[in-house]
Amino acid sequence: MLAPIKPASTNILNCSAINISGLAESGDASGFSLVHIDASLLVLDKPAGLLSVPGRGEDKQDCLSTRVQAFYPDALVVHRLDMATSGLMLMARSVGIQRTLGALFERREVDKRYIAVVDGLPPPAQSPDGWSLIDLPIIVDWPRRPLRIIDAELGKASQTRWRVLSQDSAAQTTRLELKPLTGRSHQLRVHLQALGHPILGDRLYAPEAVCAMAERLLLHACALAFTHPVSGEATRFESSTPF
Repeated sequence: MLAPIKPASTNILNCSAINISGLAESGDASGFSLVHIDASLLVLDKPAGLLSVPGRGEDKQDCLSTRVQAFYPDALVVHRLDMATSGLMLMARSVGIQRTLGALFERREVDKRYIAVVDGLPPPAQSPDGWSLIDLPIIVDWPRRPLRIIDAELGKASQTRWRVLSQDSAAQTTRLELKPLTGRSHQLRVHLQALGHPILGDRLYAPEAVCAMAERLLLHACALAFTHPVSGEATRFESSTPF
């Protein structure tokens, strides 16, 4: 059974982020929110609209990893969030820790939770724990990349658990908690579109009317839980949803 997001009897740190500002080499102000730092790793709270890592082109060099590395040169990327998604991201402070944390993600030993607001009113699950499963394989839509599509024959296995948190019958929207079991690019966005309930503000996968219902993608990485690679403690970080 999947536990809801709540304080656990582990080393839990709520996101009361430290805002750090300074000057990048370009002279532009570089800020980021630091949730946690120790000798092994950093936990950051990425805002929506900021790249996780540099993209192609001069206009895509400003990103969370570059901003962090200006203050912590040893910081290394472990995983990414879509540019439009906000929330918690983990960075390692050595190659060895980067490998260890990467292995945790590959073995699905990192508990990742997201909050999304979607179009429509999906019925709550009939299961005792309130969770439902989307099990649909995903593949790159090569003619329209970076878009992804569901492909039963060629797609990679992709699973997302979801449960209803609240519904707004007047607005015809639903707030969901999401737990991706795999980590495909755009997985949550593609799975919810396939379910018939695209995320509000999704410029890639939502119809125009649904996209226009929010100024940003209403998807937030609200919790990360894993075994600390050095201390061995069960550690959990949480970030308040900004919508």
